[in-house]
Amino acid sequence: MSDAMQGAQLRWPAEWEPQEAVWLSWPHRRDLWQGGLDELLERYTDLAAAIAEEAEVRINAAAVLHSGIRKVLEERGITRFRLFDHPTNDVWCRDHGAIFTRRADGGMQLANWEFNAWGGKFAPWDLDNEIPARMAESLHLPQLRSRIILEGGAIEGNGQGLLLTTEAVLLNPNRNPGCTKADIEAELHRMLGTTHVFWLGHGIEGDDTDGHIDDMVRFVHPEAAVSIVEPDARSPHYRALAENNERLQDLRTPSGSRVEIIPLPMPRPLVAKEWRLEQLPASYANFLICNGAVIVPVFHQPKEDDRALGILREAFPGKRVVGIDARRLVIEGGAIHCITQQQPCA
Repeated sequence: MSDAMQGAQLRWPAEWEPQEAVWLSWPHRRDLWQGGLDELLERYTDLAAAIAEEAEVRINAAAVLHSGIRKVLEERGITRFRLFDHPTNDVWCRDHGAIFTRRADGGMQLANWEFNAWGGKFAPWDLDNEIPARMAESLHLPQLRSRIILEGGAIEGNGQGLLLTTEAVLLNPNRNPGCTKADIEAELHRMLGTTHVFWLGHGIEGDDTDGHIDDMVRFVHPEAAVSIVEPDARSPHYRALAENNERLQDLRTPSGSRVEIIPLPMPRPLVAKEWRLEQLPASYANFLICNGAVIVPVFHQPKEDDRALGILREAFPGKRVVGIDARRLVIEGGAIHCITQQQPCA
């Protein structure tokens, strides 16, 4: 749309700010999930129920799927949802969905990046790449387009101009060959209204995305973030996480305040036999903040799950911290944050 604002006229709200809705792209492919689509649909329904207590659930799905989705949700007692005829290739709405920004006039606007399935790894992605434009059209909101390839899980913001990302993703030749850090930073600022970018290095082992930030470091406050730690030097995650946590000692807000880093442990290793991902990228950092709740992936590890949930309850005082079994999700490389995209209140 021609009236889209750019740069200094925009602000990318933090995830803890009031939300009108959360978007999902509904699962429909039986060739994925090691044959576990039915189990996955149960987990999606659990997630929709948790979101619906806090915000409207908005669902991208081809029209032919709508009656089945409606039946499943209504049988669960979920009524706070809307279905959109937005066909998808896959479920990762954080990465292929639009990112919402707030304009200087108070209205909302959508950032529409290019999407190529994490460097061309998983064809086809043509339908997923159209989702931001479809969202903008359905919501009658202006959109700002970029030629840069970017997934929503690759960036994390504090709502006050500071953005975290990783070199392994945004500087990867499989996304944006020839782009420098300065090129990427300028485009992030144009599209989101951010002012400062802080770069980490690599991601956790087994991550198809090449190293998304939302599996490692998440803001819980403008001046505080949880960061995944792995004390076991034998772990395949150890080196990348140690290097990233060392860099985080230099993290400052745009005003110069030091950002408090709260350690968040990893679950015990999840291993998939006879699968393309032997080491699954399971992480408690892949949570969704949704108004009065924090919805966290758990992995059927009582001791580790309880420890992580306890740390997040301390980090989010006054919010409900809810665990959702994400073992089937990480089979394909993601968790709760990866399949959701929040829409802030206008």
